[in-house]
Amino acid sequence: MKKIDKNSKLKLLYVVEAFGGGIFTYLAELANRLDNDFNIYIAYGLRKQTPQNFKEYFPKDIHWVKIKDFTREVNLKKDLKAFVELRKVVKEINPDIIHLNSSKAGILGRWGINNKKHKVFYTPHGYSFLMQNSSKSKRIAYKLIEKISARKNTTTISCSLGEHRETLKLTPNAVYVENGIEIEELDSIKDIPKNNEFTVFTLGRISEQKNPQMFNEVAKALPNIKFIWIGDGELREKLKAPNITITGWVERKKALEIAKSTDAFFLPSKWEGLPMSLLEAMYLKKYCIVSDIPGNNDVIKNNINGFIGSTKNDFINILKILLTNSLNCEEVRDKAYKQIINHYNTEVMKKEYIKIYLGK
Repeated sequence: MKKIDKNSKLKLLYVVEAFGGGIFTYLAELANRLDNDFNIYIAYGLRKQTPQNFKEYFPKDIHWVKIKDFTREVNLKKDLKAFVELRKVVKEINPDIIHLNSSKAGILGRWGINNKKHKVFYTPHGYSFLMQNSSKSKRIAYKLIEKISARKNTTTISCSLGEHRETLKLTPNAVYVENGIEIEELDSIKDIPKNNEFTVFTLGRISEQKNPQMFNEVAKALPNIKFIWIGDGELREKLKAPNITITGWVERKKALEIAKSTDAFFLPSKWEGLPMSLLEAMYLKKYCIVSDIPGNNDVIKNNINGFIGSTKNDFINILKILLTNSLNCEEVRDKAYKQIINHYNTEVMKKEYIKIYLGK
């Protein structure tokens, strides 16, 4: 493989169908960090949560290629068209390194790309066979597809230790780099007045993964606490408690401003990769309350840098303690903040990815 020098950068192609939410943030921050080291191309599909001005979040010299037939749902006709589109894109760009992001891109890319000609990596960002809103038969099928696809000449880069453990059940050709966040961006967010009442937020698509049913039940049980859901989605109607505000999809800067004005972050997800929203909340010194699942519990250690629950009563009791300040929890927030400073940031992430991409 060619060496990076001032006159010739390696071509790095990111392929992403799920171009929204945490994956969008992950790619934007990684691309901004790696722009000086690689000539970056992004082949993408659009989703409802993709910011309209998405290109503004990336370096100006990024090369953009839209895969118009990328869809979230399984659609054999469109998936076949996307497969052909992707092969054409790879042939035209002829990248040195290809990094596939999310399950759809991972499946199509691993089967459609010549892995002997290009160095190929894959990051699931949460395996589809762990999605509890799918039937058991579908999850078995998804896992079988992942297992067969993992035999291709590809290295899987998991974004958390929990995801890495799942990957090792499929293939030994695996490494993991934990997600990191762009600290400088968060520091640039202006301070806005704090809410007068204790306020809890979450961020993401209102989907089965994020467990809006649990969010609603906890909010209903604690009417003296204000709850905010930053985002939108197909299960919006599940959030019926009168003390819940749904912002809809807002610009990232606005979302971070809202987050900064709150007291706590609540993520009762049913499955995760490693949520960027959690890492950002930790850096913003919010009390972090999460469900006891891989991805969440890879980062949060109960009563040390956050709080972990499994049931509605667990979450209610944690929030009651925080609301009444019956325990001194300031140290918990400080430890979470320091963990981001020392470990979960994009500078650390950048160094690890360069090592993996170049085979060092």
